[in-house]
Amino acid sequence: MWLNKLTQMKIPAIKKLVETYNLAQLQEAEAALLEEQKPAIDVEGDDEGEQLTHILASIYIKDKMEHHGTAFNQALRDFSQRVRNSIG
Repeated sequence: MWLNKLTQMKIPAIKKLVETYNLAQLQEAEAALLEEQKPAIDVEGDDEGEQLTHILASIYIKDKMEHHGTAFNQALRDFSQRVRNSIG
């Protein structure tokens, strides 16, 4: 189910997560959703699958930005390419 949600990413929601929260907070939100709990942070999305999509994308992007010096737009493109490769 969540794989289908990866194609429905909302870039403004992902950008907000990347700009607002640190990597640890995002990882805790991911763990909460995987445990079917409400995350401690505000995550936009129509349902848990979309929220998880936004969190996974923001974790990937934040990591690329912090540890590899990648700009947000390039990290987003890298994530999108990774999703396309996994789906297709």
